Amino acid sequence: MSALYPLGLRLAGRRVLVTGGGTVAQRRVPVLLDAGADVVLVAPEVTPALEDLATAGRIRWERRAFVPSDVDGAWLVVAATDDPAANADASRAAESARTFCVRADDADAATAWTPAVARHDEVTVAVLGGGDPRRAAWLRDRIAAGLADGDLDAPRFRRPDRDRHADPPPDRPGVLRPADPRPVPGVALVGAGPGDPELITVRGRRLLGRADVVVVDRLAPQLLLDGLRPDVEVVDAAKIPHGRQLAQEAINATIVEHALAGRYVVRLKGGDPFVFGRGGEEADACLAAGVPVEVVPGVTSAISVPGLAGIPVTHRGVTHELVIVSGHVPPDHPDSLVDWAALARLRGTVVLLMAVRTLPAISATLVRLGRPADTPAAVVQEGGTAHQRTVTGTLDTIADIATAAGITAPAIVVLGDVVTALP
Repeated sequence: MSALYPLGLRLAGRRVLVTGGGTVAQRRVPVLLDAGADVVLVAPEVTPALEDLATAGRIRWERRAFVPSDVDGAWLVVAATDDPAANADASRAAESARTFCVRADDADAATAWTPAVARHDEVTVAVLGGGDPRRAAWLRDRIAAGLADGDLDAPRFRRPDRDRHADPPPDRPGVLRPADPRPVPGVALVGAGPGDPELITVRGRRLLGRADVVVVDRLAPQLLLDGLRPDVEVVDAAKIPHGRQLAQEAINATIVEHALAGRYVVRLKGGDPFVFGRGGEEADACLAAGVPVEVVPGVTSAISVPGLAGIPVTHRGVTHELVIVSGHVPPDHPDSLVDWAALARLRGTVVLLMAVRTLPAISATLVRLGRPADTPAAVVQEGGTAHQRTVTGTLDTIADIATAAGITAPAIVVLGDVVTALP
């Protein structure tokens, strides 16, 4: 077999024909759409996922068998039926039209191969395994892992010409750009999850590897700092309850100052930045200073920590509602924004964050306002870490049980029948 000549196809707005509506086509079509291709799918039947794409107008579905004229005007053909004869027909028609064709069933008979692909920012890594797709995927996965965790870097040495002379590509979801942005690298608000460093998202880990400055919460997995480059500056933004802490205004100023100095800043936060994480305030400060911000959602502790303790916050036949409440001030405090009477009337799951100190007042108030005193309750301390532990009781006993057990922050309180839903 002769050597392959690899190419990167620019398919935006160009027609691509896909024959077959099974799982192979289901895998290929989203990648083509991500490249901006105008996808025409020809198949008598398709999977539900492909039908959804057709219903949404993302692809055009011709509900019939392939005919050679389908190739007319196509820049690429993907023959993905489960019938070798039908794939051969599509391949012959593509050959006659001098259009490259990928065959799902017979790589040797194809005029183009689909590589194993990994993407890292604007970098696309494509691996061809010499006809061995498992070999290609094996190598691709290891390159992707290296890029994700920072062991393998892909530094940018220049901006592509298209960025200087054409309109920039649209921002990815999560990017917040001010009306008059400064020409700076920007800030990423990264949710790092509840404690286990492996629960950070792939995107979050990737941006952490790019950081010049990391402004980190005490609730973020500290083990993630060990993998940073030696030149990365780490700013401790710890907020210890009733102890040492960096004021939120100072955190905002620190982030903006480093960003305006031309450094790429990652604000590493425990859980999710926008779930009682004050990420909105930090984003607002950046945007006011003309600094673009990317929000990278995290695995929020409100849902993940109960799950790690074996408590599903929703369970069929048990609850149809889930309410997440900040308990940092007691119910009778003038700053409380919670309708505690309405909360007491609910039958579903209530998750309390930052409520270790106020739990006696909260539980007493909920019982007084009508929530049954025997409602199952649990407190999970330091969820997602090696020090995780759980105590259980009922609404009228859980505060005393937690105090007797020496439970301290950070901890998540769960109220509702879900506490006892699993054996």
